[in-house]
Amino acid sequence: MQKKAVIYHNPRCSKSRNSLMILKEHDISVVEIRYLEKPPTKQVLAELCQKMSVTPFEIVRTGEELFKELGLSKQDQKSDNEWLEILVANPKLIERPIVQIGNKVVMGRPPENILSILN
Repeated sequence: MQKKAVIYHNPRCSKSRNSLMILKEHDISVVEIRYLEKPPTKQVLAELCQKMSVTPFEIVRTGEELFKELGLSKQDQKSDNEWLEILVANPKLIERPIVQIGNKVVMGRPPENILSILN
């Protein structure tokens, strides 16, 4: 039976494209979610973070210009829930790509990280 992966993906990002290529090279069926067009819900993001054992802040693109435009700082003392709300409202701030195969989830930065969840 062919494995299936879900990739939260931005086709303009080289890391996303390389991650997608790795999945296809390993004959994995891929569901692409272009998260800038169809952002994940707060619940989905919370589950992805939990499965990666990271806090929502750890998937925030703090170097993104939008991060500064929103007046955010790495020193902000926001709750996980507040960061999730910021990410859902501003999907451009979500680190990419996020790949899920079954219950395993990994950040494709670098894309080779995906290899750890293929087995």
